[in-house]
Amino acid sequence: MTATDLSLTKHNANKLFQRKRLIGFGIPAVIFAYLVYIFFAFDIAGLAGRANLDNAVTLASDSWSHKVHVTRDNRSGEITYAVEGERKGRYPEGQRPDWVSGDEVLTIDLGGDHIVRYLSDNRTEIEIPGFPMIEVQAEGRSLTSNLPADLPDWISASNRRIGITTPEGRITLTGARTEVFNYFPGWELFWFTLDSPYNGQSLGTILFGEQIDPTRSNIAGAISDWWNNAMWRHKDVAWAIGETILMAFLGTMGAAIIALPLAFMAAKRFSPFMLLRAATRRVFDFVRGVDALIWTVVLARAFGPGPMTGALAILITDTGTFGKIFSEALENVDQKQIEGVESTGAKPLQRYRFGVIPQVVPVLLAQILYFLESNTRSATIIGAITGGGIGLMLTQAIQTQKDWEEVAYYIVLIVVMVMFMDWFSGWLRGKLIGRKD
Repeated sequence: MTATDLSLTKHNANKLFQRKRLIGFGIPAVIFAYLVYIFFAFDIAGLAGRANLDNAVTLASDSWSHKVHVTRDNRSGEITYAVEGERKGRYPEGQRPDWVSGDEVLTIDLGGDHIVRYLSDNRTEIEIPGFPMIEVQAEGRSLTSNLPADLPDWISASNRRIGITTPEGRITLTGARTEVFNYFPGWELFWFTLDSPYNGQSLGTILFGEQIDPTRSNIAGAISDWWNNAMWRHKDVAWAIGETILMAFLGTMGAAIIALPLAFMAAKRFSPFMLLRAATRRVFDFVRGVDALIWTVVLARAFGPGPMTGALAILITDTGTFGKIFSEALENVDQKQIEGVESTGAKPLQRYRFGVIPQVVPVLLAQILYFLESNTRSATIIGAITGGGIGLMLTQAIQTQKDWEEVAYYIVLIVVMVMFMDWFSGWLRGKLIGRKD
């Protein structure tokens, strides 16, 4: 090697090392710059400042607990007791929680020496340890109180509304009504509402005890009252789960049935006409290029809300996806098997049926079952838009901003549904395709 060649080799090596160093520093620099852009573009600092940890804690606690409302109507003087403040959870006439006592002066013991008293003439007394006695008078639409000007952060007050939040419960006072919220763990009335004779009965009593309702057997009556629970709506929930699964099933299977013959038109080995292939592929690109949620909005305007609209949205989107997947699978079939069927004198349709379909069925079934599982999740979101399935019930529960235990219940059911569909699709795949040891 001459001196010139050695110098050129050294020069090229230096350039290579320089390029490596540039890449080594350049890629982290680009990533850092992108993260800085995200920090300012998404207003991360503002988001952190707006975050309210107290609201997050309240939401989390509401998901696994319930609250009982003790409400006084300041106009009529009527006092009601209800779980979650719902009429369906109201205590029957003559019944009330055991932590409420008194008649002329209604005393509400929230625990931890937190006492609320409903007095005559729409007056309220609130005892909180470490804070002076709070006295509030409701007059018309306004409130007068002895609260000091400098209030702690757990009290918000104006002449129209006073809100007090303590670890033991919450008190809300307005001119129209006074309301106390007492929190307890668990999903209250999940099995039976207060008007059911089985409420408060143990499982052993229902199964082996004496007949509780003279008109029904214990087991039949308990199942009926649970199934028709007005607060938790188990019957409606089961129907909604069925709608969601049916929405996913119809959309996925309908798309597969439509996509299979179209895939032959898009595959080069089976469609010699380039214009036909190109047109079919562009159709696939168009229908899968628009997300199922967008198709849901469009179809809802055309056909109205309902589960069928959601199924059509899934069908349209998955037709494009299946068409592309199926056409690529058809491109890779073994020609020898097709020729073997052709040597028997089989016609073109028979060659496809016995020479092509058996080769691609395992791939097609695997993809269809995977999309069925995935579309079960998608059908939940689509149902929230089209007005069907468990997605609608979840959206309604979120919008009320009060029954977060129901939100948690629906989320648990959705997770269980997805787990079941995952197991079912795997089991069915094993039965239809077989498993490798």
